[in-house]
Amino acid sequence: MVAPGLLLLLGLPVGTWPGLGLPRRPCVQCCRPAWPPGPQARRRDPEQWAQLPHLRPTIDISILKGEKGEAGVRGPSGRSGKEGPPGSRGLWGRKGQKGQVGLPGAPCRRASAAFSVGRREGLHSAEGLQAVPFDTELVNLDGAFDLASGRFLCAVPGVYFLSLNVHTWSYKETYLHIMCNREAAAVLCAQPGERSAMQAQSLLLPLAAGDAVWVRLVHRDRDNAIYGEHGDLYITFSGHLVQPATEL
Repeated sequence: MVAPGLLLLLGLPVGTWPGLGLPRRPCVQCCRPAWPPGPQARRRDPEQWAQLPHLRPTIDISILKGEKGEAGVRGPSGRSGKEGPPGSRGLWGRKGQKGQVGLPGAPCRRASAAFSVGRREGLHSAEGLQAVPFDTELVNLDGAFDLASGRFLCAVPGVYFLSLNVHTWSYKETYLHIMCNREAAAVLCAQPGERSAMQAQSLLLPLAAGDAVWVRLVHRDRDNAIYGEHGDLYITFSGHLVQPATEL
């Protein structure tokens, strides 16, 4: 009886017997190579492995979330709000109609005081001190200036602007004072000369209620006079309130 191994050898071609020193046929790959391929196979066919699908791992987050706990105990209720304004069901009522326009109020009247007087007749000095009277009234609010005495009586206290204008007499001296009560506030003077000329003096003066402002002609060693004539007004004395004491 022939052994099974011997029968197998006898059935093979002569060139394929092992150990007989005969040439061998090259080995032909008959199946798909295992994954991953070796470096030699990648170099031989690089496009073969590029066509294979790519796998991306994912993690299901829902399996990491814990279960929902039970509802807690309800806290105390808050304080009740304030009641709304009166109206239907807590809402504001309708806006009423616009009323009639009232009468205009009295305008705010600003305090005022002013005077402007003149003298047309010339005047020579007499013995002592002499108040200059005036005969022409230009402005005299509330009748505060008395022409006969030549005095302005202050009724609205405040700061006043005062001005005196005279015409000198040829070859005669001119010497006058602007007076506040019995005190000389300013002087107007001119030395004697061949030609007569206009002279002026002005100042700001605070006056209290009841103060009197007037012009005084002073008698000196020389003949003292102021020139005037009926045709033109050469002598004027003016004043007005600049700012009342209530606004100072």
